[in-house]
Amino acid sequence: MRFEAGTDIAADAKRVWEVLADVQRWPEWTASASRVERGEQGPLAVGATARLTQPKLRPAVWRVTELTEGRSFTWVSDTPGVHTSGEHLLSPLPGGGTRVELAIVQSGPLAGPVGLLYGGLLRRYLRLETEGLKRRSEQG
Repeated sequence: MRFEAGTDIAADAKRVWEVLADVQRWPEWTASASRVERGEQGPLAVGATARLTQPKLRPAVWRVTELTEGRSFTWVSDTPGVHTSGEHLLSPLPGGGTRVELAIVQSGPLAGPVGLLYGGLLRRYLRLETEGLKRRSEQG
C-alpha cells in the first residue's frame, strides 16, 4: 500500500532540506511527531537511526537506507508482518521554490489489513508533515 502527500514551498531546496533533515526537531513543526530521538549524533546519513513517537501509533525505530544530500532520503521500519518505507523527496521548481513529496509504502503479509486500519491516519500525518514543513521552511 502506498500513501502520498506533496506541496509546493516558497523556499529554496537548501532551506527545506535543513528543516527536513533535522529530524529531531520535527515535533516543533508537525503534530504527527511527538518525539524523535536520534540513535547517532551528526547529520542524517545512510545507516542513521531515529526512534519516532507519533500519536496513536507505537514508537518505531527508522533506519535511513538511501540519502542524496539536499534532495532526498528514505528510511525504513519493520514490525511483525509489515515493512514500512518513508520517502522524502525535494525538487526545485522552475522560477524558485521547492516541491516536496512524501510517501509511506507498506509491504508484507499484514500490509493490507494495517493499511485499511491506519490508512486515514497515515494520510492525515503526511498532510500534517507537508503543511508543517511548508510553514517552517517559509519562515526563513
